[in-house]
Amino acid sequence: MKKSIITFLTCCLGIVSQAQQSKDPKMNAFINDLMKKMTVEEKLGQLNLPSQGDIITGLGTNDNIGAKIRKGQVGGLFNIKGVDKIREIQRIAVEESRLKIPMLFGMDVVHGYETVFPIPLGLACSWDMNAIEESARIGATEASADGINWTFAPMVDIARDPRWGRASEGSGEDPFLGGQIAKAMVRGFQGKDNSFSSNTNIMACVKHFALYGAGEAGRDYNTVDMSHVRMYNDYFYPYKAAVEQGVGSVMASFNVIDAVPAHANKWLLTDVLRKQWNFDGFTVADYGGVSEVVAHGLGDLQTASSLALAAGLDMDMVSEGFLTTLKKSLDEGKITEVQIDTACRRILEAKYKLGLFKDPYKFCDASRAKKQIFTKEHRSIARRIASESFVLLKNDKNILPLAKNKTIAVIGPLADSRSNMVGTWSVAAKLDKPSSLIEGLKEVGGSRTTILYAKGSNLLSDPKMQQDATMFGRDIPRDNRTEEELTKEALAIAAKADVIIAAMGEASEMSGESSSRTDIGIPEVQKRLLAKLLETGKPVVLVLFAGRPMTLVWEQENVPAILNVWFGGTEAAQAIGDVVFGNTNPSGKLVSTFPRSVAQIPLYYNHLNTGRPASDKGFEKFRSNYMDEKNGPLYPFGFGLSYTQFEYSDIKLNKTDLDASGTITATVTVKNTGKTEGAEVVQLYIRDLVGSISRPLKELKGFEKIKLKAGESKTVSFTINTELLKFYNSNIEYVAEPGEFEVMIGTNSQDVKTARFNLK
Repeated sequence: MKKSIITFLTCCLGIVSQAQQSKDPKMNAFINDLMKKMTVEEKLGQLNLPSQGDIITGLGTNDNIGAKIRKGQVGGLFNIKGVDKIREIQRIAVEESRLKIPMLFGMDVVHGYETVFPIPLGLACSWDMNAIEESARIGATEASADGINWTFAPMVDIARDPRWGRASEGSGEDPFLGGQIAKAMVRGFQGKDNSFSSNTNIMACVKHFALYGAGEAGRDYNTVDMSHVRMYNDYFYPYKAAVEQGVGSVMASFNVIDAVPAHANKWLLTDVLRKQWNFDGFTVADYGGVSEVVAHGLGDLQTASSLALAAGLDMDMVSEGFLTTLKKSLDEGKITEVQIDTACRRILEAKYKLGLFKDPYKFCDASRAKKQIFTKEHRSIARRIASESFVLLKNDKNILPLAKNKTIAVIGPLADSRSNMVGTWSVAAKLDKPSSLIEGLKEVGGSRTTILYAKGSNLLSDPKMQQDATMFGRDIPRDNRTEEELTKEALAIAAKADVIIAAMGEASEMSGESSSRTDIGIPEVQKRLLAKLLETGKPVVLVLFAGRPMTLVWEQENVPAILNVWFGGTEAAQAIGDVVFGNTNPSGKLVSTFPRSVAQIPLYYNHLNTGRPASDKGFEKFRSNYMDEKNGPLYPFGFGLSYTQFEYSDIKLNKTDLDASGTITATVTVKNTGKTEGAEVVQLYIRDLVGSISRPLKELKGFEKIKLKAGESKTVSFTINTELLKFYNSNIEYVAEPGEFEVMIGTNSQDVKTARFNLK
């Protein structure tokens, strides 16, 4: 009886599987023919993604790869760098295995390959979709020239807790902006038509599906628990946007959703991703994600593997549970061969789409590697984009930009580090290639500028903690002199200078994976040095290196100028020089709220109101406020200063009533009232004033980056339709509800002009 039930289910699943086949009949015929020749073991081999090579991440590496490839037990590899190495491994696959199936070669090309762009959090602060797409295109060009055909990017997790280190890898706290960036990145990697007709396009993998950025306590890999209303309204959209753009693969997340690990969550991987969003690519585990289902408490590796396959996970990264246990589960009737076939087909389709069956060596042209990696052109673009990512947080008395005829003391533990400039998750970078900040300032400042240097302090007081914060070759050697001796030397150097640049903040590996922090301020040893520098009375510019929003209340109150440079990539030092000396006017705007205190976290602009909202003018009893701190942020979402000033007119609406099928145009005039050319990000927010459920105080719904010469004005218009007004109600229905709406346009999420309209 049991066998007959399984046979019946297999037939039913077979019908579904046929229905889910690609609309490309030529590809279907090819893969159907290939799969008829495959044994179950060879099908399971296609689902196996081990790590082997120069770049090591996570829990370990796999041995005996060559023998497994020959047996058809490997569908792809990752963490191998170098076109010659990859070509040789591909040769084994297509010349020495029985069915000669080519392999996928993946890598985390997160914000560049050897030409590294700003960390994604910094890239997002450019608000420049063309620049972001271009950075991905260059990353794909370089990676593909070195044999890579698949990247584990973009990372689109919404992050509202800056204690979480991987906030550095994403695009901040807002779903709308995150969705636009996700689309731009996918276009950059895969090409605008997703055809992979060029060997410079590689397959993207949106990650981490889903909700990974909402881990409790800001601790990596931690539990996530939220309502479905919040999932759909606040967290899902960037993943969905990547799917709509045609992303080829999706990576599962480490956390649980509704107490079920994402790697074994059928509702997530099948019901939402495939049935609701019509995703037709393949899904892949994160590093060891299938084996970690065991630690979540759902059973042993065999159970975890069968649960993951049945949930809709197609490829097993590193755990090898699919390879070693699924045949046994099949024999025991715990899974079906149709489920194996479905997953195998999706992997083979990806290889077909990439053109690997036609030419397994499509991405193995050694001549490209010599001509298209770390080129002068790519580096020039990286420098320009890096300068767009920097956010000017404060500039009292227009200290910045600095004249090039000054003596400048550059002081701090990050002033003379090359390896930290590129930031976290720059796994292909050559860490000796970037310039240090000192070198960049000398290059841009030229012969008239005198640069003096003192280290001033160690990165952290604790040697062990500093070692943990400078992993993967990002070492900042400790100075064994006492803190007093280092400070004395720094003050002596500062005394000779006209102005002081304090190069301080985080090392690059203080953010990123498994780099959660409970204290997100500048380390105390650096702050003590900064206080001493301020006591000199000299002008001080804090050049802040950061991979997350930081708590900077004391710095905001005491330091005259603060330039947040994140980690700007291989050309960061020159780009910082461009901005510091005024060759480039900073235009970055924050994509994450900067809290005043860790105790305020999570703090984000598009929150719901309470029944007792506070005025934030001071403590009020029986209001939703703190006794000892303001409710509001230090720097709001969308904030960023310029070397010039911009003035906004009142909003003009072409009408105040909106029909379901109509549009309203909201217009403002922006004028550059300063003395220098600059770029401004004009931001559109909307509030649904009355709804069937509580709605956010405001939500970003549009933006435009404009350039204005001194004294120039420009009219900026936004088109508002019902699609912009939709949200998921308590029944998870996507609706636009009639009623009154407030439209806001301004320079950041707090400083806005307002108007109102009605949706009939």
